[in-house]
Amino acid sequence: MISSWDDFPVHQTAQPVRLVATSDRNFYDRYYFNLHASSGEIFMVMGMGQYPNLAVQDAFACVQRGEHYRVVRASRELGDRRDLSVGPFGIEVLEPLQRLRFKLDESEHGIACDLVWEGAIPAVEENNQFIRRHGRVLFDTSRFAQTGRWSGWLRVGDERLEVTPDRWWGTRDRSWGIRPHGEAEPPGIHAGGPGSLSGMWNYFPMQFADHSILYVLNEENDGTQVLYDARRVWNDGRAIESLGAVQYDHRLKPGTRMMTGSSLRFPDAPGGPLEIECEPLCHAFIAIGTGYGVEADWRHGMYQGPLVVQGKEYRTQEIAPLGQLTIVDHAARFSYAGQVGYGLYEHMFIGPFEKYGMRDRADGAGG
Repeated sequence: MISSWDDFPVHQTAQPVRLVATSDRNFYDRYYFNLHASSGEIFMVMGMGQYPNLAVQDAFACVQRGEHYRVVRASRELGDRRDLSVGPFGIEVLEPLQRLRFKLDESEHGIACDLVWEGAIPAVEENNQFIRRHGRVLFDTSRFAQTGRWSGWLRVGDERLEVTPDRWWGTRDRSWGIRPHGEAEPPGIHAGGPGSLSGMWNYFPMQFADHSILYVLNEENDGTQVLYDARRVWNDGRAIESLGAVQYDHRLKPGTRMMTGSSLRFPDAPGGPLEIECEPLCHAFIAIGTGYGVEADWRHGMYQGPLVVQGKEYRTQEIAPLGQLTIVDHAARFSYAGQVGYGLYEHMFIGPFEKYGMRDRADGAGG
């Protein structure tokens, strides 16, 4: 189990780096990125994860462009954890916490890119997310988040786009720990209940000219806030500001779980009350095709063999009925106090959330 990482002073246990400190099958270590043109014309989401106790490493990229949603995905057996490649996918850490490269080689699958990420703010450690149900730890994760800009090129179908940092922005995060992955387990006492998260999930990292706002909320049906954080982070590295408690007003398309906009109010924000208007511009049903859990035959951490690479293409309207029931990512515009920014508007409703009329796991808003 000795690998290249073992030649660096990074050990956290008495074991080689390939072996993590827990035997929990659901331990993972993942990259997430997104890219947009500060508009609604295109939205791309990318990721790569390692699952040491499942011996799997996988990656994906999905692009929403017009009425077409394309996915490229790959999975292989995990070897040296320092090897950040999966078939045509590769990640290079050029400058830790600041500059990274994401590439997807040309193929017949309709997406290719060579992109360099440059952070706009320092990487920010978020609050730990911990969920225990019936005695079992289902979530115990750490994550840092960052907004930034992209440069390079992107090909989608027959179209090649030059990506420049003046308008090609995005967000990224790195998370690791325990959360459900891989093949479905026998549910046991968890049958009929939430598999992990429940209620409403909102994750809105927003980028403005000289600062960013990082907002996350997981609120259960009874109003319990399992996870909450809202902070303003300045590009120049000055002290991070907590925005205090939030009052939210989400607008949803009746009969669905699709959010069409939001107002966020922070009455105790530094310098006085703050209200942010959130306007989604282009959405991607990222649970479809990428491994986030909809398809039984392709899930993050699911063993596919020594190496498998696949491409998928969908009509957006055809996947909308299923896609809107799970996690949805949008490129979005955010505005407050005369300032306009762009970022990620991510939402999901799991099970009932009666505040918006969802009485069971399949109800839409107002149902």
